[in-house]
Amino acid sequence: MAERYPRQVYLLRARDLPPETIAVTFAKTSRSPASFREIAAELSEEKSAQFHEKYVVGYGHASVAEHAVLHLAFENVSRLAIETIESNRLASYTEKSTRYQKWEADGFYIPEEIRGSPFEKVYSQTCTDLFAAYQASLEPVRAVVQGRVPRKEEETEARWEGRIRSRYVDVCRFLLPASALANVGMTANARALEHAIRKMLSHPLEEVRQIGRLVKEAAQAEVPTLVKYADRTPYLVDSESRLQSWPSDGSVPRSADWLELVNYDPRGQEAVLAAALFRHGLGTLAGVRRQVEAMDPAMRARLVVDLLGGMDRFDIPLRDLEHTAYTFDAVMDQGAYFEVKRHRMMTQSPQRLTAELGYATPQLFREAGVEPDYRRAMEAAGKVYRELAAWEPEVAAYVVPNGFRRRVALVLNLREAYHFCELRSAANAHFSVRRLAFRMAEEIRNVHPSLAAGMRLPAPADWRAIEAEHFLEA
Repeated sequence: MAERYPRQVYLLRARDLPPETIAVTFAKTSRSPASFREIAAELSEEKSAQFHEKYVVGYGHASVAEHAVLHLAFENVSRLAIETIESNRLASYTEKSTRYQKWEADGFYIPEEIRGSPFEKVYSQTCTDLFAAYQASLEPVRAVVQGRVPRKEEETEARWEGRIRSRYVDVCRFLLPASALANVGMTANARALEHAIRKMLSHPLEEVRQIGRLVKEAAQAEVPTLVKYADRTPYLVDSESRLQSWPSDGSVPRSADWLELVNYDPRGQEAVLAAALFRHGLGTLAGVRRQVEAMDPAMRARLVVDLLGGMDRFDIPLRDLEHTAYTFDAVMDQGAYFEVKRHRMMTQSPQRLTAELGYATPQLFREAGVEPDYRRAMEAAGKVYRELAAWEPEVAAYVVPNGFRRRVALVLNLREAYHFCELRSAANAHFSVRRLAFRMAEEIRNVHPSLAAGMRLPAPADWRAIEAEHFLEA
């Protein structure tokens, strides 16, 4: 006899149903005993729009909008604009890689603010010079890499090129300015997208505002109700203006240390272990915490092994590791930050992109004989940045190349630290971000050695060796 309540798992396909209808179908299951298919069959686009107008917009049941998912393609937007596009935590992105692709000589954006201004000519010339220096560096640096990574027997030219491309393009990309054009794909639900549109429409750069208008227009073709009220948000605009009016320390720190662990919980190990035990008992968290603190070191060490031991290469640590966190003040080149910003489970507070912290110089530029050209291009870009910054600092950031340093505040829990440090320390990661990942892991191990001991980092590399191998100045 057939089961009265058979288990079923199936897709509501976007090719069969509009995103707003799918969202309503899921929303109605909270009040309707009908199956999802039956609910969907009763809906039209008009009825779905009416539902969203009443419940999502009118009553503020915004979580319903999370079931409407869109895939957006952005083409020929600046890498500076991509920072805002990718600043949304609850979305997924894939972008044109500076590691595996090469940029055309004229592949940069000229901002609307600068067109027709006295700075248009010097801006365009600076970007042109940076792209020319980038193009000119590719072959000399490639030749050095070829000498280190010889072609294998029976390996085709194309396969060899694919194997070494990231090694030399990784270095030459230090010259690419933030105005470089790129493509990025974004997948987001309508709730997250509405907030993203609000941020873009409230942004100080005209390019980002234009992109926000295009995103809203494209999204409304699929979710006409859920994003139609997304608009410029006075709070976002005014709060930034108010905060900028406060006096702040404008001096550039002279400290040679580029990473500082600013804050952590000295009792973070106890917090994590207590959380792990708490789930398996009935006592209070405070009581379990006292239990852990009363353990002798050997017993706590065994508990750590039970929590972290046995992880395979692709296993993700348990969520109990989220009960302790770390705050870092980090200085990194802009290219490294572009890798870091993808880790959106972190809380990241970047300072504005400037030329004031100087620039990093890869070792390979000297070995390839192009170091003088690199320095000339970077110094010229820094000079033009300062001229533009005196006029409009937000716009000036477009001319800053990847090699210039940027200061970022990072807050991440231990579970995210495992993910970041393991992924970004891998041998195929960019050397700038590998250096950061190894250093962060070391700082965490210094304060929580038992908890961080399970990080699966490639040996015997460490950040000092990476710095010595790849940088003249990091």
